[in-house]
Amino acid sequence: MELAMAAEELKTVVNRLRRAQGQIAGVIKMIEEGRDCEDVVTQLAAASRALDKAGFAIIATGLQHCLTDGDTAASEDREQMRARLEKLFLSLA
Repeated sequence: MELAMAAEELKTVVNRLRRAQGQIAGVIKMIEEGRDCEDVVTQLAAASRALDKAGFAIIATGLQHCLTDGDTAASEDREQMRARLEKLFLSLA
């Protein structure tokens, strides 16, 4: 399946991935500096959540595109449907 997303949707996902990238770099630096274990784990958890959100946004967008290609979602706004699907997947995280 090809990843075909609208520019604004893609921008949001890329921003989330960049945030996770920064958090991971921070975790590496914290470990190298011998920082407190609890602080490291807290930062690592934040990076993990950022990655999860990016993945779920991609999944939700893909499902939204599948559903809007058919007649079942013609009356619903695309952004509302994408937000609903993303929220549903995030609730499983």
